[in-house]
Amino acid sequence: MSICASLARKFPKVTIIGEEELTTDEVTEELIEDGHCEEILKRTCPAQYTGIKEEELVIWVDPLDGTKEYTEGLLDHVTVLIGIAYGGKAIAGVINQPYYNYEAGADAVLGRTIWGVLGIGAFGFQLTEAPAGKHIIITTRSHSSTLVNDCISALNPDSVIRVGGAGNKVIQLIEGKASAYVFASPGCKKWDTCAPEAILHAVGGKMTDIHGNSFQYNKEVKHMNSAGVLATLRNYDYYASRVPNTVKQSLMP
Repeated sequence: MSICASLARKFPKVTIIGEEELTTDEVTEELIEDGHCEEILKRTCPAQYTGIKEEELVIWVDPLDGTKEYTEGLLDHVTVLIGIAYGGKAIAGVINQPYYNYEAGADAVLGRTIWGVLGIGAFGFQLTEAPAGKHIIITTRSHSSTLVNDCISALNPDSVIRVGGAGNKVIQLIEGKASAYVFASPGCKKWDTCAPEAILHAVGGKMTDIHGNSFQYNKEVKHMNSAGVLATLRNYDYYASRVPNTVKQSLMP
């Protein structure tokens, strides 16, 4: 309610699509955020976006990505995702980790915000590549299946990391903890991938479905990413070429 109502008040013509159904009741003022970040506003808007009209933007919101992990106390898996799309493409995103550093002791700064815009870059973290020559696959923790595991096996991974949350998985890619994010299943939604995709693309990575098709984020598109997810910071073609045809045939767009 806070995210969607605050955005709708400041940008009344944008389309906002959130995972949670919102009530039509008036939102209390204490939930409205009307501030802005001076650091971001100092940056020059990329030329290709200066003429965008408000009504041409679609904002995809997942207020709690990694819900199952949240209920189990795995708070480092949890993210808040706000993705901005224009012309059907993810062009900007925010990944907030509200519990970042939650196990680092009382003196640690709790939480962080990672953000990025195509043509500007991504900020709030230290970009790191995974170890060269290692194939570290990151995948779902709570939505595994034979298809998911068959796809991972075909990639001959050196190791497999199973965590919750699409936002969290992309953070592992851009911080060098994993080489590829592979999810050969239809469970993921557009609000899970829009913000992480924009941030990943802003630093030269790539995210597609399991067939290599780009995701579309216009307001009319279906919410389900029915053909899974394949994402890397580097070496996308290596992983894409090793997805078995049997997996592709089971996951149609």
